[in-house]
Amino acid sequence: MFTTGRIIFVSIFLVTFVIAMVWSYKKEKSISQIHFKKSYKILIALILFLVIQFIIVKIRKFL
Repeated sequence: MFTTGRIIFVSIFLVTFVIAMVWSYKKEKSISQIHFKKSYKILIALILFLVIQFIIVKIRKFL
């Protein structure tokens, strides 16, 4: 299923992707702090929404 070539490709791709993401984050860090203040509230709301959906599905399955 996984040949040596595929494993090498995935490894190189993953390392390159992580390096690019870190570089991009460091480059945009100062701009992001200006434009996206208190963005953690959106993240909390999203997580809360997903938890509520999960609970509703479990309750419906139980009934």
